[in-house]
Amino acid sequence: MAHILMLSSAPDAEPLPALGLLSHTVEVVVAAPATLVAAPTTDLIIVDATTNLAAAKGLCNVLHSGGIGCPLLVVVTDGGIAAVNSQWHIDDLFVVGAGPAEVDARIRLAMARREGESSASKIRASGIVIDEASYSAKAKDRSLDLTFKEFELLRFLASHPSHVFTREQLLSEVWGYDYFGGTRTVDVHVRRLRAKLGDLESLIGTVRNVGYCFNIAEEPEKPAPVVIPDDPMIDSAHPQQERIAV
Repeated sequence: MAHILMLSSAPDAEPLPALGLLSHTVEVVVAAPATLVAAPTTDLIIVDATTNLAAAKGLCNVLHSGGIGCPLLVVVTDGGIAAVNSQWHIDDLFVVGAGPAEVDARIRLAMARREGESSASKIRASGIVIDEASYSAKAKDRSLDLTFKEFELLRFLASHPSHVFTREQLLSEVWGYDYFGGTRTVDVHVRRLRAKLGDLESLIGTVRNVGYCFNIAEEPEKPAPVVIPDDPMIDSAHPQQERIAV
């Protein structure tokens, strides 16, 4: 079951009656700047484009530019389908009169696609999660307050685990060929990045006289079971019996 936000110019409108027959939670909000700012967190947004296509397109573009993290769909009339194109930046559309099965399927598919895209844009390594889409990073579920270059440095190193890069290579890849600063810039950013990583600072390794690399944290080995030799006092009927300490 999903929480759906319906944006409509008329709060009493029901552009998609089939939604009322499904188990999703639907909240209708007037499509105005003030209400959008205070809009609650939602799993999916549906824009009512049945009455004003131009206004609906503009609203979709505003939402897209704002970087919404959920699927965006619209409801259009049969005649309005021709006006919808890639410039709307939507995930899918409904036609007025769509049945419950179709509506539910489109909602599920849109959410699954967005979840897959979100997962693909993340780098996970040794307790670090880097979200390339939102330019954010976490260390053991703790948000890291990184500058843009610190984020790019961490992202680049984590994308190439165990690969050693010279300072000159990092300057080229992270700062670009047109950067005129010296290699000390890399050292400064590495030092700051390590400080923000806290107890995970060792993930940024130093290879003396070469450069830096992203270390992969090794999983601790599980201890092997301890086999206790047979007690000579054990019944002679089981001379080969072994006891394993728990």
